[in-house]
Amino acid sequence: MAEPGQGLPTRTLLALVAGQLGVHAAMAGLRLAAPLQALREGYSAWAVGLLLALFAGAAVLSALRAGRLADRHGYHRPVGLAVAVTVVGMLCALLSTWAPEGWRFPLLCLAAAGTGMGTNTGMLAIQRTAGHAAGTATERVRIFSWLGVAPSFSNVVGPVAAGLMIDAAGFTAAYALLLALPLITLVSARQVPRQAPWGSDAERHAAWDLLKLPAFRRLLWVNGLLSMCWDVHTFAVPVLGHERGFSAGTIGFILGAFTLSVTLVRLAIPLLAHRLREATVVRSAMLGCGAVFALYPFAPSPLWMGACAVLLGLALGSVQPMVMSLLHDVTPGERHGEALALRSMIINASSTVLPLLFGASGALVGAAALFWAAGGAVGAGSWLARRLQPA
Repeated sequence: MAEPGQGLPTRTLLALVAGQLGVHAAMAGLRLAAPLQALREGYSAWAVGLLLALFAGAAVLSALRAGRLADRHGYHRPVGLAVAVTVVGMLCALLSTWAPEGWRFPLLCLAAAGTGMGTNTGMLAIQRTAGHAAGTATERVRIFSWLGVAPSFSNVVGPVAAGLMIDAAGFTAAYALLLALPLITLVSARQVPRQAPWGSDAERHAAWDLLKLPAFRRLLWVNGLLSMCWDVHTFAVPVLGHERGFSAGTIGFILGAFTLSVTLVRLAIPLLAHRLREATVVRSAMLGCGAVFALYPFAPSPLWMGACAVLLGLALGSVQPMVMSLLHDVTPGERHGEALALRSMIINASSTVLPLLFGASGALVGAAALFWAAGGAVGAGSWLARRLQPA
């Protein structure tokens, strides 16, 4: 059995990336398909909002248990459970295409909750395994950079595959295709060596005890501010584009430029990891986000907004590997699963609540004010990154 800290062979790293891709692409495809089905069957925008909230809400509710499961059992049991829950969720979506009308929306809700819970459970186990396998901080940054490419790729593969299949053969065929994607995770798990369980006593502690660690608290604040920047950009760019009369294709180009730059910087980081300091990169990214958000509303054309999106993608894309590496430095090794779960809870809670707040405030003050408020917050919070030192 492989012990933590002995390094991660390329074959194992590819298996972890494929494992993340399988469950995440299935969820990303369902996040496109389920709302479309609900809208075509006459459900309201409120119902669609509830459906989308269940993806993140289920992940919040299950995160701590999933993190502790990873601490106690390592990789294979949590990932097997993740695949099972995700498959059950996709089966609910598939059944919704045949069920009587009154059962369709509840089945879609179960599908959203199941895939959200399953994907988060799998990702926590994958992240914990990767962090423990790395021998040095530099190696952790490289590993988490490669892992960070998987969600970006999944957010393209899942929705595109689902959309093309819906157009070609309908929702039943799309859900059948998405149902097969988690099997990639199951097959790739065979290439991951079994690890000796860590932290069998983790459940004897309250997870919130980790918040007594000053460096971990600061890291969660920093991560929350940066997560907010993702949510603001995703919400405010379409609003700002609509205010200026841009077409849907133009707005899609701007968001696509952001996603592309996130992916490219994560591909570049492994080549530069030995020259990078995590806390320095995080602080620079926060200051960069603040500057880009201050300039975004003044961008005079779609091309300039696209340039802002690229710069923002470079900043935010560089952060995740650094935050994940720092998290493994500032928390006890036997409780990394719990620490990752707390981080996941904050991110998913943010993705559930903030869009509702943005919707309410954006209608009053406009998209520009959202950019400036978020930029001011993340820029002011950059001082926290200077104090992110290992415990």
